[in-house]
Amino acid sequence: MDSYCIALKRFKVASLCRSAGLGAFAIATPLFTALPALAHHPLGGKTPSNFIEGFLSGVGHPVIGLDNLIFVIASGLLAATVGCNLIIPVAFELASLLGTGIHLMSVDLPLPELVISVSVLLFGVLLALKERPNSTVITVLAASAGLFHGFAYGEAIFGAEMGPLVAYLLGFASIQLAIATTAYWVGRRLFKKSLSAPSLALRFAGFIICGVGGTFVSTLIMESMFPA
Repeated sequence: MDSYCIALKRFKVASLCRSAGLGAFAIATPLFTALPALAHHPLGGKTPSNFIEGFLSGVGHPVIGLDNLIFVIASGLLAATVGCNLIIPVAFELASLLGTGIHLMSVDLPLPELVISVSVLLFGVLLALKERPNSTVITVLAASAGLFHGFAYGEAIFGAEMGPLVAYLLGFASIQLAIATTAYWVGRRLFKKSLSAPSLALRFAGFIICGVGGTFVSTLIMESMFPA
């Protein structure tokens, strides 16, 4: 009976690993088919001129920018592991709105693309850790990163009129919250199903996000050292 239980547990862990592997492939595939992908211009660099264009640009921005997309997913997964509901993604969301406002006021933040890439790497590390910091620390880190992510969002809407601007903010806020909420509920489901290995699948996801963040950081470093 003991050997049967051990075999059953190993089978369940292996199933989790396969699930994590599939998730990892889903994350990594768009990364390696689209790098470098740190530009954030859903309309090809055109400033939105009406409400529809502003909203579509806002919706597209966090999806086209893989660094932004993966960070939002990581924030939702982390929230699922520390049991703080959606506080972490919401803190990121509010800070990103503030960061966009900072850009629109023509105030510069230092090295925004590097900070964004490092934030992806950092949240991957936090997700991969067996023992994670408390939710307050992670929330503060998410809000800090949100300022820089939001600053990058501001580039696509800079100079737009009020109507498209409001639509843009509404678009990227709604899509980010939808993505983070989906990641949160997926994370909670994985966390509850993992039995004897409570966070194994989520830790695998963290390792993959670490690799993604490391790729972004190394790409920026290489581009700075060897400009085209």
